[in-house]
Amino acid sequence: MIYWQLFLAFFIPGILGYGGGPATIPLVENEVVGTYGWMNTQEFSEVVAIGNSLPGPIATKMAASIGYSEGGILGAFVALFATVAPSLLLMIGLMAILMKYKDRSEVKNLTKLIRPVIAILLVFMTLQFVDTAVEGVGYLSTGIIAVVSFLLLEKWKWHPAFVIVLALGFGAVTGIEW
Repeated sequence: MIYWQLFLAFFIPGILGYGGGPATIPLVENEVVGTYGWMNTQEFSEVVAIGNSLPGPIATKMAASIGYSEGGILGAFVALFATVAPSLLLMIGLMAILMKYKDRSEVKNLTKLIRPVIAILLVFMTLQFVDTAVEGVGYLSTGIIAVVSFLLLEKWKWHPAFVIVLALGFGAVTGIEW
């Protein structure tokens, strides 16, 4: 019965919590503290604080923590699955619809319109990364990393993971602003 309760406690906020993990926190608190009484408000606040201090989505970290404390490893899995299940089901449903209508001209035109927007967003994001890198390590280091990374990726076809490790190593060795 605990696994079904864990599922409901995290699935329902996942459906109703429009806005992502932070929007579901009050809904999860209502279920965990109010409905099931697994924790008091202070304990729930501590789970939220710990979840905020770790990288990644808050909702999944809270679900895994509370699920584990109430139902062990299986409880953590059930709560974690219940947290991502609404998004997963919605994505599968939307993909089914997209696949059904993929050959229609409206869908093809939509993808033609979306591609330039995505390209502009990627350029904007890249410029922000470059700006942050220049502020952090300077123009010369940023230029060296960019040129060497480009050559390794495009000319010599290195795997991106190796290029990232090499760039991190370069940053660790130089560690200074030029």
